[in-house]
Amino acid sequence: MTNSSSDFSGTMDVQERHKIDTTILEAYMSKHVDEFEGPLEIRQFKGGQSNPSYFLVTPTKKYVLRKKPPGKLLPSAHAVDREYKVLTGLQGSGVPVPRTYCLCMDETIVGTIFYIMDFVDGDIEWDPALPHLNNKERFAAFNSMNGAIAKLHQVDYKAAGLEGFGKPTDYLSRQINRWTKQYKASETENIDAMNNLMEWLPQNIPDGDETSIVHGDYRLDNTIIDRGSKEVIAILDWELSTLGHPLADFSYHCMTWRLEPELFRGLKGLDLPSLGIPTEEEYVDLYCERTGRDSIANWDFYMAYNMFRLSAILQGIMGRVVDGTASSQHAKDMGQRAKPLALKGWEQVELILNK
Repeated sequence: MTNSSSDFSGTMDVQERHKIDTTILEAYMSKHVDEFEGPLEIRQFKGGQSNPSYFLVTPTKKYVLRKKPPGKLLPSAHAVDREYKVLTGLQGSGVPVPRTYCLCMDETIVGTIFYIMDFVDGDIEWDPALPHLNNKERFAAFNSMNGAIAKLHQVDYKAAGLEGFGKPTDYLSRQINRWTKQYKASETENIDAMNNLMEWLPQNIPDGDETSIVHGDYRLDNTIIDRGSKEVIAILDWELSTLGHPLADFSYHCMTWRLEPELFRGLKGLDLPSLGIPTEEEYVDLYCERTGRDSIANWDFYMAYNMFRLSAILQGIMGRVVDGTASSQHAKDMGQRAKPLALKGWEQVELILNK
């Protein structure tokens, strides 16, 4: 079943287990957020499976607070401190990111560590078919998404103060190892396709290493779209960002073209030319043109790797459902997609093996 955008968009009253003491937070912001003026009203965003996000409203300005969820957490997960570091490093780079204000490591303020950034007013779109837009607007949105990730991959990470943000080599090998461990730590059922991927992927990593800042979860619903131009005005949800291989990052984004709408908000099976949306090949060509590439080799490997990785992420959500720490009412639905994603990942491997 496909969830409607209204299930994820907008705000709601703060869930009981995510309550924040308004008085304490207001006092903290008075000291640490430039030009802050209360009183403060707090609501919770509906979207976001991982880190609870809050809409902070004052008479003069609106902010967003992102915090770690409560309870038992997987190692290195929910890294809001890393989100803050990369968002701050990208200020002025041309990559569309919100302004950041402060990172708070004091867990006594709101219960876990958090950071505060600007609220960017625009649309978050959950359906990549963009059914309420016309063809020109759809193309503008996709073209802008393509331009934003191309721009990110061309940022000089050393100049941005992010030289220590991750290891600059062997990204794919380290990621496969990391997500294998994360998957096993939250495994709730045996999935043969996932076992096959965990065995095959590390033995078949393509030659050629590159390093850039990578977002790690770049897709339409992690961007904010301008209501007029339909261009990307902010990229959100940077908790998986690091230094890594730009093609691993870009191909994750391009899974949209290989997944059905009902599986994970994909485009597979739709008549894209009639919608004004670039085909997968056209979208890859746009990226190559912007980043100075002739083409991308081993594309099916990158797809298999990313479906494995997404399956591991969804399994982590399912693990939190079982533990009772998931931060969204839709978490169970998301977690149940780990198995079909693994099956799709192994299908990509079979494309390679059958060539």
